[in-house]
Amino acid sequence: MPRTVPSTIDLSTVTVAVVLPGTGSDANFVGRVFRGALRSRGIDVVAVDPDPRGVVRSYVRAMDAAARSGPILVGGVSIGAAVALQWAAEHPDLAAGVLAALPAWTGDPAAAPAAASARWTASELRAHGLDAVTAAMAASSPSWLATELTRSWKAQWPDLPSALEEAAGMHALDVDRLRALEVPVGIAAAVDDAVHPFETAEQWAREIPRAALGSLRLADIGADPGRLGTMCLTALDQACAGPAPREDRTGGTG
Repeated sequence: MPRTVPSTIDLSTVTVAVVLPGTGSDANFVGRVFRGALRSRGIDVVAVDPDPRGVVRSYVRAMDAAARSGPILVGGVSIGAAVALQWAAEHPDLAAGVLAALPAWTGDPAAAPAAASARWTASELRAHGLDAVTAAMAASSPSWLATELTRSWKAQWPDLPSALEEAAGMHALDVDRLRALEVPVGIAAAVDDAVHPFETAEQWAREIPRAALGSLRLADIGADPGRLGTMCLTALDQACAGPAPREDRTGGTG
């Protein structure tokens, strides 16, 4: 069924972006991912700390509050990207665009590596406690990631296991809803990230009518988290400049 979508969106009129952390992460990290790139455009950044007693609810409330003054950019990392995308799908008149870093899954999370990791970590935390699981994580992770998660996990304890389980059960937009998305999306993903498969980012870029994808490596993020946000914003520029879709793409499978 034909529909009309503007071929460009004037991001210069947007003054606020709300950015959402990934599972177990925090505002400190997601702010460093996106703040530099967005502030260079004159866009204020609201980096949200998750409420581990209701992660998605706390994210939605933050976006709703920021959008009371007009359209905003929304974005996030991993589950944060999924929640931002879902909010944009439900509020096309308030979402000027989406910055999606490290997409984790499409639709049902049951088989997704990120969801499996979150479920396993929650189980280990309940069985062995924060200190032991944090030490094991740090021993098997790049130093930059260990530093980030050690800080954020401690802040979310003792509700961290519940937060991880909530994230692991969240249904992201399925393929049909990706194809119906009206807002432009800039995606960035790491080609060597087993937890956030690059194939998921490619699927989002392929199925969303106005999307673009940039790639980097995990070591790039460790060296400078801002590179991930810059890549998302560059991809969003490309998505905004692309042609409008001529018709809805519906009825496919992922």
